[in-house]
Amino acid sequence: MGSRRGATLSIDIGGSGLKMLVLDPEGIPVNDRRRVATPRPARPKPVLKALVDLMDAQPTFDRISVGFPGVVVDNAIVSAPNLDGEWTGFPLARELEVRTERMVRIANDADVAGLGVVDGDGVEMVLTLGTGMGSALFVDGKLVPNLELGHHPFHKSTSYEEYLGAVALKKVGTKRWSKRVIRVLQTIQPIWNPRRIYIGGGNAKKLKTELPANVAVVSNLAGLLGGVRLWEHSVHS
Repeated sequence: MGSRRGATLSIDIGGSGLKMLVLDPEGIPVNDRRRVATPRPARPKPVLKALVDLMDAQPTFDRISVGFPGVVVDNAIVSAPNLDGEWTGFPLARELEVRTERMVRIANDADVAGLGVVDGDGVEMVLTLGTGMGSALFVDGKLVPNLELGHHPFHKSTSYEEYLGAVALKKVGTKRWSKRVIRVLQTIQPIWNPRRIYIGGGNAKKLKTELPANVAVVSNLAGLLGGVRLWEHSVHS
C-alpha cells in the first residue's frame, strides 16, 4: 500500500459489493477492478476491515476517493439506508486516513458515478440501479449533491427504490422490471427535463427494453471512474 504520485484509489461501497481500483492522474485505470462481497451485517467495522484488506492487493496510490450509498455532507456520513444504522455519523474518512496515511474524500455513490460520465452540458441526470436506486443531478457540470430521488414516494407508499431495487427485480423478473424503468423515466423526464440521463449500476445490464433517445446505459465502472474528478469538484450541500 505505497504511494504513487498523483494516483487515486477509487472505492465504491455498495449494498452487495465493495469495489476498488487505482486511477492515474488522467482518470485511466492502472489495474483491473477488484471486488468482494459486502459483509453482512454491513456495519462500519467489518466493512472497513474488508476495504483495508482489499487495499493490500492494489497498486500504490496517493489519495483515496469513496462513493458511499447514502447522504454524505462535508465528507461526513449522514445516512446509509442500504447498509446499517451504525453508519450514521461514522467517521469513515478519518478512519481510512489513519489506516492509510492518505487524504480521503467521500461523496454519495451516484454523485461519484455521475462525475465519471457527465459531459458538463446543460441538465444531466444519473440513475444507478443496484441494491437500491441511486440518483445524481448536474447542471452545466456542477453537481447538486445528495439528490436521493430513490427514497421519494413514486406510487402511493412505494418509493422509487422499492419499485426498481434488487428486491423488486427478483420479484417481478427482468421483463416487467424493464417496463418499470421506462415508467420511471417517463415520470422523471417532464419534471427535470434533462438533456441526458445516464443509467448505471450493477443491474443496468439487465434492461430488456428500448430506451428513450436521450437515455444511455453506462459501464458499471462509472462509480469508480469518477474518483479523480471528485477531487476537482465541491460536493458541499
